[in-house]
Amino acid sequence: MNSAFSILDWGIFFAYFLVLTVSSVLLSRVKVKNTRDYFVGGNSVPMFAAAMSVLATSQSAATFLGGPEYSYGKDLTFIGFYISAFFAILFVAKVLIPRFYAIKAVTVYELLEKRYGENAKREAGIMFLVGRLFASGARLYIGALAISMILFLDITPTHVAISITLLMLGALAYAYFGGVKSIIFSDIIQAMTYIGAGIAVLIYLYMSMHTDFSTIVSTLQTENKLTFLDWSMSGGFSVWALFGGWLLLNIAAYGLDQDMTQRALTCKSTKEAQNSLMMSIYLTIPVALLFLMIGLLLYLFYQHPELSGFSTEVVQKFDGEKITIFMYYILHEMPEGMRGLVTVGAVAAALSSSNSVLGAMSSVAIEDLYKPWKQKRSNVDEMHFVKAGRNAVLLFAVALSLMAMLSYYWQRYTELPLLSFALGVMAFAYTGLLGVFGAAIFTQRGSAATVPLALLGGFMTVLLLQPYVLGSALDIKLGFAWQMLAGTLVAFVLMMFGKEKRA
Repeated sequence: MNSAFSILDWGIFFAYFLVLTVSSVLLSRVKVKNTRDYFVGGNSVPMFAAAMSVLATSQSAATFLGGPEYSYGKDLTFIGFYISAFFAILFVAKVLIPRFYAIKAVTVYELLEKRYGENAKREAGIMFLVGRLFASGARLYIGALAISMILFLDITPTHVAISITLLMLGALAYAYFGGVKSIIFSDIIQAMTYIGAGIAVLIYLYMSMHTDFSTIVSTLQTENKLTFLDWSMSGGFSVWALFGGWLLLNIAAYGLDQDMTQRALTCKSTKEAQNSLMMSIYLTIPVALLFLMIGLLLYLFYQHPELSGFSTEVVQKFDGEKITIFMYYILHEMPEGMRGLVTVGAVAAALSSSNSVLGAMSSVAIEDLYKPWKQKRSNVDEMHFVKAGRNAVLLFAVALSLMAMLSYYWQRYTELPLLSFALGVMAFAYTGLLGVFGAAIFTQRGSAATVPLALLGGFMTVLLLQPYVLGSALDIKLGFAWQMLAGTLVAFVLMMFGKEKRA
């Protein structure tokens, strides 16, 4: 087996997995008596722990590697996405969280049951499960690809499958026995790991530059790399897009996606849940800046040899696969010890998103789909549903792993953009959810009949606007933020055709 790992790197790698093993054993001892314990921690999770879990869940290996890529190629305007998230979280905390706690929700889709009936909850739950299977399976593939590159120096099917298995076993170790409480406390370990790795890389990069801080800043300013706000109408992360489609996307991500919102539902009270969400964004913005700063230093390292003393042609390819500049740096320049630390950081980022999605998908499958069906047919105790929840965790672990491998083969051997579709499919689903929840909360319109139409209408609007569907054929070049607005508007209008009908 080829590997660029030194003995020190392997030592760091195995030390990290020893920590994972010990912590998973300890956290698996969490007492679980019913589904509320398993899926929302019996509403006993401390506010800070929930906040750290939201932070960890919002990150992944894709953001760990993608943040530096953005600032390397462009500037700091990506930080605007998190400023948009700040205002979205304000909305979620003030408008949605009190409503979830008022009905003692285990999943966010229970709110729709109160307004439009059980079918609405089930349909929204199915939309979530399908979207998450595609999106989180694709994210798992991206994380596994990165780990395979670093560990094995190749991306053969066997090594990618080993990397996927490694990540999924790590996620299962936390999610299976202890449920969401175990996941949340493990997220603190993962967040501290990848943030620590990021800080170490930033310091190492800065120390490797043959110049002073003022020269670094002036060079970046001269080349417009320190731009925070984009006032153009070009889409992307312009100010107008941030308070349009990106705001809607963040409202959906933090308030209507069980993957993220489940953490806020574990707190003791509405107030603590609100505070946990606000604290999470206060923590997320500096973390996002950290990885953007790494990208800026990588830009100076490779594009300004007079500052770094390093001159080489950068080809961001690996076995025919396009790689980020951060991955290129890890593979070519990272010294021993640091390579092991950054690999651990990438694993931690991937794990924090993988274990959370297992818990979220299981909660929706059991609470919104299986439990209502089963209770109509037989009288069973709560532990039956806890066992069903654990079985669902296993089922979704296998499904996500298969989706990750499908992404690998599809990406390597076909021209069809499955990966782009898979990564975007959850955001497509957000538009329908935004339209349905918007009608439920702010109007007296909508019905059980219009809910599936709105969910599908919003999804199809954004899908059809993609460049690989009708976008290129009709020569439509609409930024994703504006696609979100269009999809949400279509879903909301469809809901308006329904007459008021409360469950």
